[in-house]
Amino acid sequence: MPYEFSSKGLEVQDSVRQFMETVIYPSEESYLAQVAELGTDVYPPILDEMKTKALDRGLWNLFLPHMNSDNPGTLLSNLDYAPISEMLGRVDFASEVLNCNAPDTGNMEILHLFGSDRVKAMWLGPLLAGDIRSAFCMTEPDVASSDATNVELSITRHGDEYVLNGRKWFSTGARAERCKVLIAMGKTDPKASRHLQQSMIIVPRDTPGVEIGLDPHVFGYSDRGGHPEVIFRDVHVPVDNILGDEGSGFAISQARLGPGRIHHCMRTIGVAERALEILVTRSLERHTFGTSLAQKGLIQDWIAESRIEIDMAREYVLRTAYLMDTVGNKAAASEISGIKVAIPNMALKIIDRAIQVHGAAGVSQFYPLARMYANTRTLRIADGPDEVHKMTIARREIQKHQPDFRMH
Repeated sequence: MPYEFSSKGLEVQDSVRQFMETVIYPSEESYLAQVAELGTDVYPPILDEMKTKALDRGLWNLFLPHMNSDNPGTLLSNLDYAPISEMLGRVDFASEVLNCNAPDTGNMEILHLFGSDRVKAMWLGPLLAGDIRSAFCMTEPDVASSDATNVELSITRHGDEYVLNGRKWFSTGARAERCKVLIAMGKTDPKASRHLQQSMIIVPRDTPGVEIGLDPHVFGYSDRGGHPEVIFRDVHVPVDNILGDEGSGFAISQARLGPGRIHHCMRTIGVAERALEILVTRSLERHTFGTSLAQKGLIQDWIAESRIEIDMAREYVLRTAYLMDTVGNKAAASEISGIKVAIPNMALKIIDRAIQVHGAAGVSQFYPLARMYANTRTLRIADGPDEVHKMTIARREIQKHQPDFRMH
């Protein structure tokens, strides 16, 4: 399928490439040193230094394809933004420097598309400016949240307020001091049809009744802002904090996850590219049994397979981005699900090969590979587990032959 980047897209891609070379890569060691010194609960000052440089170059909110000229997005298409996301994925803090980091990206799109004027003024503006952070509260510890219709957080209307009660967890970033607002998904009408029971609502982080509970680590890693449990106990918010209409939460979640999955997948391709670079560098430096690792047939096979797999994966994601731009997220649903399965699995194989080439050092904190593996393995669960996406793909394939087919 033919597709090409716009002139604007190519221009921004080149600017981001230069920014990575001159600002992001030279700052990696300082960033890691500050995080090690200050801990994951403290905002490292070097981020603001880099953000100032990004703003000066106009590299800000690049992910927003639907914003209008009154807002500080660059109006890039999903296709134009995809290579940028790949570049940012090579360094785990790079997306935040350009205000293109999850979960804020998806949350900003939801607020723009579904928030009231008051909500946009209070929360979208500061998020677009990078003055605050946000969290997305969907996953629950007591139910299988891979089926979004299972969510049990109750959102009950009382006069001109909604009252929330329930528990969420893996609310990425909710522990951070800069996290000022939550988007929570819960049930406003348990008696409605299955996909119309849920709604999404804005909850300011400092609302009485909002508490931070357990703070799960990911493969032993504690990330900045955490992935904590958020407990809602009789939390009252205004009625117009609802996003869209009552009962539209499931539909909004699908709208949110489409672009987000493209971003995740392209960032993951960036991770895979960097893992391959690390693998090749190590193979040239290390010698066993009289020759470098790079001269071993097995290592050459791994390198070749990795290059083929990355390039195939990239084409799959770019095609999906093109379809999203041209026929829409719904029509591209199978492709969106497909890349969400294929890309993390591809990257995991390459990271695993790089770890093996490094031996014991590969699983240590002295190389980025173990953290890469932990983050990438988590993506096989985040935004829907592989099995759910495969079910979606299978259903659509079967319906080509039997249109009235339904899963039970």
